[in-house]
Amino acid sequence: MTALASALDTRSDDYAAQRTALLDKLAALDAEHDKAVRGGGDKCVARHRGRGKLLARERIELLLDPDTPFLELSPLAAWGSDYTVGASLVTGIGVVEGVECLITANDPTVRGGASNPWSLKKALRANEIAYANRLPCISLVESGGADLPSQKEIFIPGGAIFRDITRLSAAGIPTVAVVFGNSTAGGAYVPGMSDHVIMVKEKAKVFLGGPPLVKMATGEESDDESLGGAEMHARTSGLADYFALDEQDAVRQARRVVARLNHRKAHPDPQPVDVEPPKYDPEELLGIVPEDLKVPFDPREVIARIVDASDFDEFKPLYGASLVTGWARLHGYPVGILANAQGVLFSEESQKAAQFIQLANQRDIPLLFLHNTTGYMVGKEYEQGGIIKHGAMMINAVSNSRVPHLSVLMGASYGAGHYGMCGRAYDPRFLFAWPSAKSAVMGPQQLAGVLSIVARQSAAAKGQPYDDDADAALRAMVEQQIESESLPMFLSGRLYDDGVIDPRDTRTVLGICLSAIHTAPYEGARGGFGVFRM
Repeated sequence: MTALASALDTRSDDYAAQRTALLDKLAALDAEHDKAVRGGGDKCVARHRGRGKLLARERIELLLDPDTPFLELSPLAAWGSDYTVGASLVTGIGVVEGVECLITANDPTVRGGASNPWSLKKALRANEIAYANRLPCISLVESGGADLPSQKEIFIPGGAIFRDITRLSAAGIPTVAVVFGNSTAGGAYVPGMSDHVIMVKEKAKVFLGGPPLVKMATGEESDDESLGGAEMHARTSGLADYFALDEQDAVRQARRVVARLNHRKAHPDPQPVDVEPPKYDPEELLGIVPEDLKVPFDPREVIARIVDASDFDEFKPLYGASLVTGWARLHGYPVGILANAQGVLFSEESQKAAQFIQLANQRDIPLLFLHNTTGYMVGKEYEQGGIIKHGAMMINAVSNSRVPHLSVLMGASYGAGHYGMCGRAYDPRFLFAWPSAKSAVMGPQQLAGVLSIVARQSAAAKGQPYDDDADAALRAMVEQQIESESLPMFLSGRLYDDGVIDPRDTRTVLGICLSAIHTAPYEGARGGFGVFRM
């Protein structure tokens, strides 16, 4: 056993201050999550309940196996925009009849569940996750279709939703639609393209055009039930495969559909008896990351609190020491871990990472990236030493690696270091952030300073005087802007991650993700990395 030894002093003033700062961030995060849970607000929730209907999260809870977790994805979607936090859609991974499923549920308390631009992005991301991990998809439908005032941002890209449903089905990934209310216009194609469809009596309304549109288009008089009611679709059109008497019956039937899917995981789950918890308390993760991200911290303290038995075999521990690499198990699943130690990536770290990624691909071992990097080192000595080609080697390896990747932003994740550590653009299967994380092209002070230097040089080249007061104001404004745009809630609102998580939940979240990943077959790259510049 090669269990990590912790040197974390939980009685120090620094630890206490860092813990307090992170708890404050978590309180702010909880307040934003609460906005998503409240949906359209008390009045809309009361009206929805008055119609005898369950809320979106209540439907999900009823659908899931008892006492099993639900990993909600992108809960802060649309944060900082003109739309409701959560984007009128709930998405996540949960267990139904013993099967891990990707679940989506419209929130009808927010503009009738209508889709806005962020709902679309969130739904497309959910489909990506389902496709990559071969997770059956269950859609709990109640939506008036597109949010018409924002149709210009939805209509053209929105067709990808229906394309995705058919591609999932073509790939043998089951799709189930449970219709609780309106599913109109383009939304009618969600049940129309799903493998299995359940509709609720006197509640489901599925049609391409409702009675007013039919009246305007054809002059025909009709009503909701005859045009698109559940009984009509069950008896006449054949669109409904199952006719539910109420919402609870619809959820029951959905569970029975999943039970009959004969859906099997590509990789067996580890036996629980073989899984040993970490030797150190995950509660201590709250005090590890400094408030000032320029201050380094040892990522081994994080690894020791998330991997099985705190057991970690470090790879090349004496070479490229600002990047920690090594092998572990997490909830019984083997993982290779790359974790930033001192923030900056040098040539040695880049070459070490490339070799480690190749080894993981040879052994078919998923990779976990723990971010705390300011990027690749700059300066004449390092440019002459080949930092560009060595950084490119690491990015090449990440880009062409075929084992599943997981990323967690713990602290800084700046510049090309974000890319080399498998940021969003490099398609990790899942990417989460801690409330302590920040990510941007570079740090706020550095970015503002670069702009100041360029402006000063430009003025000098033109022979013009330079206004130092204006420069100070510009730098302050730019620093404030970049700081606000680097924060986790801002980035999560734009779906640059799959959620901002409590550090104490990291092991659980990664365990759920690893289990989902092992539903699909995968094989590491055996070569095929392109040209490594030596």
